[in-house]
Amino acid sequence: MVSYSLPKDVQFKFSGEIEEQEKNMDFLSNALLSALGLILLLLVFQFNSISKPLIILLSIFLSFTGVFLGLIAFQMPFVILMTMMGIIALAGIVVNNGVVLLDYTQLLIDRKSLELELPEGSLLEKKEVTLAIIEGGTARLRPVILTAITTVLGLIPLAIGLNIDFFALFSEWDPKVYIGGDNVIFWGPLAWTVIFGLTFATFLTLVIVPATFSIVYSIKIWIKKFL
Repeated sequence: MVSYSLPKDVQFKFSGEIEEQEKNMDFLSNALLSALGLILLLLVFQFNSISKPLIILLSIFLSFTGVFLGLIAFQMPFVILMTMMGIIALAGIVVNNGVVLLDYTQLLIDRKSLELELPEGSLLEKKEVTLAIIEGGTARLRPVILTAITTVLGLIPLAIGLNIDFFALFSEWDPKVYIGGDNVIFWGPLAWTVIFGLTFATFLTLVIVPATFSIVYSIKIWIKKFL
């Protein structure tokens, strides 16, 4: 391998396709950060808390790990435009599962506080909170899994490029079904990104989110006793 040393007053840059890819990557990275900021802001208003939105945001970041693991496992390329669009879309989808789980868990905690007639602002004991987390996870297990399954199954035809000619189906009774084509090259990376990330994030939502919520609640109890 030969290396060339350029004079100090000489500068160079890549142009053409590489330059366009860098521009697209910068734009989509800023779009992702803006989307995450808006999601965090809306969640803070919804929960009237900062800890729960941060827990949900953690699950979003961990879901990106599923995307990269899936791409590595199946040796798929990282297409800057469509893969990044899939990551941005994934951030909005993953939020729903975390909101459904944490909102119901907090509802159970509030009901238990009213049942025990605790003063406003008081925290439940760790044992009661753990039971509420287990009950919330059990009750929301089916909705979270069904949401993930329906989304993944709906994206599989787009991911594999399933083509059906409906005009020929009704005029000639021949749907001309085939898999592949130009559309799978364009839409395939986006679909696979959402499939990998959502599959990984579903298990994270059911395990990491309740565990993190329990840890945060324990810290709140400790701070309350300390103060």
